[in-house]
Amino acid sequence: MKFLLLQPVQWAQVGIVIGIFAAISVLLTVCILLVAKFCKTNADEKMEKILENLAGANCGGCGCTGCAGFAAKLCKGEATLADCHVTGDDKKEEIAKILGVTVEASKPTVSVCRCAGGKNAADKFVYSGAQDCAEEAKLDGGAKACKYGCLGDGNCERVCPESAISLPEGCACVDPDRCTSCGACIRACPKDLFMRIPADAKVYVACANHDRGKAVMDVCSVGCIACGKCAKVCPSGAIAMVDNLPVINYDLCTKCGKCAEACPRHTIQTRY
Repeated sequence: MKFLLLQPVQWAQVGIVIGIFAAISVLLTVCILLVAKFCKTNADEKMEKILENLAGANCGGCGCTGCAGFAAKLCKGEATLADCHVTGDDKKEEIAKILGVTVEASKPTVSVCRCAGGKNAADKFVYSGAQDCAEEAKLDGGAKACKYGCLGDGNCERVCPESAISLPEGCACVDPDRCTSCGACIRACPKDLFMRIPADAKVYVACANHDRGKAVMDVCSVGCIACGKCAKVCPSGAIAMVDNLPVINYDLCTKCGKCAEACPRHTIQTRY
């Protein structure tokens, strides 16, 4: 019978091999660190400085997935500071200096929901699916008889980073004291009901129904019927009827509130 004789392990040689691999690993790590330090581009440094000055809300209101994405677009010239409604004017000035551009002063804005339907609007069927406006809208536009109206499933409420939105009557309502005008609600609403208006605006149109008269009355008790009384009583000519809905020019509006008083349907709502 033959036996296989095993050679004794040469531990010294094993130690040398391990030492060589360890040295190579350390050398590669040092090289990577040096490359990262000395090959850093000006664009990277610029983006980091911009990120330091952005609000850091990552709200998505600018159309990007987060502030890092917005900073990258600013560096490439694919976005402007006006796209961000959360960062303060002082920080925007700093970012403008970094980018070598000028920033135009903008008036503060808040978001409003162009609907007051909710329990005031008729239903065309009973919806019992997922509490999601986008999903409900796939079913013949949703349960509401008004094809333009708020479905009340709360997508806007869930995405609002400031908890500024509630649905007290089955319809979205924005708290102006909490709203930062980030635009998250605008992006989340499948009915496109949210819009920004000046933060000091006294009135807004709480309806998006482009029908008129009986067609509106059949589906909602507070919808605009396109009577035009608001435009007729406005002393500054700030209201024009466009596609059966009043459009307010806030640059001309004197905040007298006469339009809200004249509206027979209380469609024009006062904010304070």
